[in-house]
Amino acid sequence: MTGLSWAALALAVAGVVFGLWQWRRRQYILRRLNAMLERAIAGGFAEECFDETELSALEGKLARFLRGSARAKKTMEGEQAAVKALIADISHQTRTPISNLLLYSSLLLESDLPAQQQEQARAIMVQGEKLSFLIQTLVKASRLETGIVIPAPSPHSVGALLEDAVQQEEQDAREKAITLRALPFAGTAVFDSRWTSEALGNVLNNAVKYTPAGGAVTICAQMLGTFCRIDVTDTGPGVPEGEQAEIFNRFYRGAGVRTAEGLGLGLYLAREILTLQGGYIKVSSGAGQGCTFSLFLPKEPEQA
Repeated sequence: MTGLSWAALALAVAGVVFGLWQWRRRQYILRRLNAMLERAIAGGFAEECFDETELSALEGKLARFLRGSARAKKTMEGEQAAVKALIADISHQTRTPISNLLLYSSLLLESDLPAQQQEQARAIMVQGEKLSFLIQTLVKASRLETGIVIPAPSPHSVGALLEDAVQQEEQDAREKAITLRALPFAGTAVFDSRWTSEALGNVLNNAVKYTPAGGAVTICAQMLGTFCRIDVTDTGPGVPEGEQAEIFNRFYRGAGVRTAEGLGLGLYLAREILTLQGGYIKVSSGAGQGCTFSLFLPKEPEQA
């Protein structure tokens, strides 16, 4: 072989050796990174290498990140515990005064009072009921937000959900001569029956409340690809396009309904309940055209 051939062979061998070295080095780095991540997941991560290499620097950064995350988690848990205690205190401390307020106003209404004082007692009763409803709704929202209460979805009949919601609003609809109906539906979806009834009830209550006398409210369902969609359609004033992104915020009241009874918590609470179950809610409307609120519930249980 000529000198040129030997040189080419040497270069080829050197290239192979260098390639093997690079491959082994990458494998070593991947193994180290995998071990670091496994220790981090297990909660037992500690720095093992204290030199000038990039891996040592990475270990140091990961250790600082995990320490910071642990502190943040501890702080968050402390804050959640404080909120949980506050919610419990508010619920406990207000229950008896509100109950007494409602009880004594009811007794006053049943007694032989002059007409003016009867009106005053009735006003106390109405305001006490509003206060009770506000406290209960705030407690529900706070328990969902802080994870104190977590919906437990499982397969349930959607038709039964619709019928129960209609039954809850039948009396109010009848008083306003509103045609309220649920279309038959035989499918099932995955949801927490108690909390989803609350969400759907809030939406349907709004529909009946804001639909003028003699109007109509219809509730129906249909199966889509991965969701069951429940539509609540009314013939009310509708929601202007500029407000549709805001109506699910806490305490938001649209400009056209601020004089009506309400706290601006119903749609917010409905959104929170659906989101925690892997669903969502949206609205389709136009001013003066009525509106349709669509609640989306998963058809299948969430994969672990």
